[in-house]
Amino acid sequence: MRLGIIGLPQSGKTTVFNALTRGNLPVTTSGGRFEVHTAVVDVPDPRLERLSELFKPEKTIHAKVTYADIAGLEGSAAGKPSAASKASAAVSGPLLNQLTQMEGLLHVVRCFEDPGVPHLSGSVDPGRDIADMEAELLLNDLIAVERKIERLVEERKKGGGRDKTTIERELALFERLQATLSTEVPLRDQDFTTEEEHILAGYGLLTRKPMLIVLNLGEGQEPPPIEYRHKHSDSVALQGKLEMEIAQLPPEEAPIFLEEYGIAEPGLNRVIRLSYDLLGLLSFFTVSPDEVRAWAVRRGATAHEAAGIIHTDLQKGFIRAEVIPWDELLALGGLAEARARGKLRLEGKDYVLKDGEMMHVRFNV
Repeated sequence: MRLGIIGLPQSGKTTVFNALTRGNLPVTTSGGRFEVHTAVVDVPDPRLERLSELFKPEKTIHAKVTYADIAGLEGSAAGKPSAASKASAAVSGPLLNQLTQMEGLLHVVRCFEDPGVPHLSGSVDPGRDIADMEAELLLNDLIAVERKIERLVEERKKGGGRDKTTIERELALFERLQATLSTEVPLRDQDFTTEEEHILAGYGLLTRKPMLIVLNLGEGQEPPPIEYRHKHSDSVALQGKLEMEIAQLPPEEAPIFLEEYGIAEPGLNRVIRLSYDLLGLLSFFTVSPDEVRAWAVRRGATAHEAAGIIHTDLQKGFIRAEVIPWDELLALGGLAEARARGKLRLEGKDYVLKDGEMMHVRFNV
C-alpha cells in the first residue's frame, strides 16, 4: 500500500509524515519545491501479535504501508478556467509521476494558528484550502482527459489502426470524464465498469484516487466542521505536532503521554485503518514455525488471488486452501489441533477470503 501525503505549503504535511512514520525530517516549508521523502511502516495489527505469541516463529512480519511526503502542489489552479491558465497550472512531470504511483492520497489541511508560521493566503481557512487543492487535482485530470480526447479524435480520423468500435467506446468514456471534471466533481464520485477500470488503469488520474482529508489541529483544538462528501473519501483529525512528538518517544513512554493528552490511540493506527477502508483492503495471515505474517489484499479477492500475493508458485500450482478465522485458530491452540478437530476448511480457487482469516495453500508445481 503506497499513500502519498500532499498539502499546501505550511500545512504541517511533513509534521504529519513524521507522526505517522516516527521520522524526524526537518519541518521547514519546501516553498513549493518538488521534494519526496518516503518511509515504510508496519501496519499495526494486534491479531498478528496474538498469533505470534502462540506460534513463536523465528520472524513476525507485518503488512507494510509506504508513506511518501510529496511537496510541490500549491493549490494554484483555483479560479483558473482559461486554456492558458490550464497550461500554467499543470502538475510538473516528476511530481505527476510520483502522484500517479500512489494508491491513495492523504491531504493534510492546516487548522492550527501559529503567528510564527503565517499562512500563505493570509488566514487559516480549512474549507478554502481543501477547495484549492481539489481544484489543482481536478484541473490536472481535465488537462489529461482533454489531451486524450484530442488523440482519440485524431486516431478516428486517420483510421487503419485499432478497431473503430474500440476507439468510439474509449472516446465516449473520456468525454464522460470531461463532463464530470468540468462541473468540478472528482472522478472518485463516478462508478466504472470492469472494462472501463481496465482502460483507465494506466492513466493515474488523480481525482480517481481515494482521498483521506487529514485535519492538522493545534494542541487541544477541536476539529472544525468540514463538508467533504465524496465517494471513496473520508476525514480524520490529528494534533500533528503533538502526535509527532509522542511518536518520537521511546515505545514504553508513548502510551503514558497519549493517555495524558486524551488521545485514544496513535494517529498512525487511525490513519491506516481508514486507509484500508478507503482502498478496499483486508488482512489475512499465514503461519509456520519460520514466520507468522500478515498480508494485505483487496476485499473480494479469491483464495487463488491471495495465493499469488504470497508467491506466484502458490498461485500457479494451487490445489486447495486451508482456511480458518484467526481467533478460532488461537482458541484451538494451533494448526495441528485445528486439523485434528476438523476445523480447517478446504476451499477452492473461487473462495472469497474474509478479513482476519488464516490461509495455508496446498499446491503442486
